[in-house]
Amino acid sequence: MRKEELFYPIGSRITQLREQKKLTVNKLANKAGLSQSHLRDIELENKSPSVETLYYICSALGITMKEFFDDNTENLLENDPIVLRIYRMSKKQRETLLAFLDTIE
Repeated sequence: MRKEELFYPIGSRITQLREQKKLTVNKLANKAGLSQSHLRDIELENKSPSVETLYYICSALGITMKEFFDDNTENLLENDPIVLRIYRMSKKQRETLLAFLDTIE
């Protein structure tokens, strides 16, 4: 297997998810506890994040690391407006929605 085949575009994926959440680099960096320049370097593929840094970024985006690497998440966002709205919610908003849904089951 060649090195290129092992490459996952982490920076591009962060940019994509950040833009879907309508967050600026500065806002995401602040939420993740990173400097803006460090996050920008990661997005531009100039630096690779540690697992811990990627965890902080995912948490700031409101997703798990599994969801980060699950390319099917992207298809759901593009094709289902309900999933897109839920995806853009904050953690608190998702918890409130879940509590509401529990009342109508």
